[in-house]
Amino acid sequence: MKRFKTITGGFLFLMIMMFISFGCGSGIAAQKKNTVMVPANFSELAEKAKPGVVNIRTVKTVKGGGPVFRHFYGNPYDNEQNPFDEFFAPFFENGPQREFKQRSLGSGFVIDKTGYIVTNNHVIEGADEISVSLANDKEFDAEVVGRDRNTDLALIKIKNAKNLTQLPMGNSDQLKVGSWVVAIGSPFGLEQTVTAGIVSAKGRVIEAGPYDDFIQTDASINPGNSGGPLLDLDGEVVGINTAIVASGSGIGFAIPINMVKNVVSQLKKGGEVSRGWLGVGIQDLTEELADYYGLKNQKGVLVTQVFEGDPAEKAGIRPNDIITAVDGKKVETGRELSRIVADTPVGKKARIDYIRDGRSKSVRVVLSKRTDEKELASRKPKENGDEIGLVVQDLTPDIASHFGLNEDDTGVLVVKVKNDSRASKAGIEPGDVIKEVNHQSVNNVAEYNKIIGGINSKKEISLLLKRRNQAFVAIKINP
Repeated sequence: MKRFKTITGGFLFLMIMMFISFGCGSGIAAQKKNTVMVPANFSELAEKAKPGVVNIRTVKTVKGGGPVFRHFYGNPYDNEQNPFDEFFAPFFENGPQREFKQRSLGSGFVIDKTGYIVTNNHVIEGADEISVSLANDKEFDAEVVGRDRNTDLALIKIKNAKNLTQLPMGNSDQLKVGSWVVAIGSPFGLEQTVTAGIVSAKGRVIEAGPYDDFIQTDASINPGNSGGPLLDLDGEVVGINTAIVASGSGIGFAIPINMVKNVVSQLKKGGEVSRGWLGVGIQDLTEELADYYGLKNQKGVLVTQVFEGDPAEKAGIRPNDIITAVDGKKVETGRELSRIVADTPVGKKARIDYIRDGRSKSVRVVLSKRTDEKELASRKPKENGDEIGLVVQDLTPDIASHFGLNEDDTGVLVVKVKNDSRASKAGIEPGDVIKEVNHQSVNNVAEYNKIIGGINSKKEISLLLKRRNQAFVAIKINP
């Protein structure tokens, strides 16, 4: 939380201010118009909101080497295979599996007087026992109604609760950078702690999940604040405090309340969240890609892949199409497209606007339900082929799996780049998959060699590559 110093300097300071007032009246008037008003205090807001903020304590039964081992060697890879497992598993599978009680704490807030409470999923995930303490020190047992790992949100309900104080939900879309906000929660177990700050930024992506759209604030947030409300000066919840930057003092992140409303509504009805699914692989349209496709000042999202049997394929959308809008909502980034599609009800016929070969088109797509993608097995590729300083290999299903591609992907894989070659100077890297050469599709080494062999060595060559972790990249090889 920022600290503001009050500067006083007695009579001399007063005389200086009088001189400025009389000598520069118009300047002071202009300054007054832009004065930032600092609230005198947050007492009234805090008094009204506190009864609706709760402390959450959980108990989880854990088997294994104990809390010390788990602290240092726990799985940081979420659902992915932990590389430590292969090494450590034999020691713990053959040894005694002790059980211990892992206790944690967090915060939450009441959204319904009958006992519904919103918090973070990571606060209650895997808990055997959940207890909720109100501001009046009354304590209740609670049960999970539903949770959503993708947004780190959960809905729990107090048993036998009546006439609780519910907090009103605001509109995070209207929240402006620089606005004052207040956080209430239980940092380090210190219940009903109130801190204040401003909105530092909106739309932050911190790689916490596929729908990152965080509010950044400098209101002091610490472990235990998770799940607690971020309030505007009207006392309305505009976000849920969720994460902090461990190495950055005073930087916290909150989930926008408008995202929370949709998720919580679904959790309350059915205990889970259904999201729309288009069935495409996508990436942002960079300047280089826009130039490659002959587009100027065009915003949109490039379709890199269309999954067989999914809605996009059925509607006729193809790789290299550029999606510009969904149901009239413009999209400029892959994350925007993912969020809009995910928020669209399953089964709805959505209008997709896109560009193909420089022409604007639109199509109606019936969205299906999103499911978690499965990982592909990995195997080692073989080498073959050579041209313009590259060693290339046919992209077989095995090789595609190794590089995280679909088994039916086409192209040739770059397995080696010769030093000081034209390709090396252009920035081509081993592991790149060449999809097109001078706008001609490449399906195998034979096609690649034929196209490259027919190009004048004094001519510039344009390549469309698929690069791991960056998806499509357009590169020009100079003569």
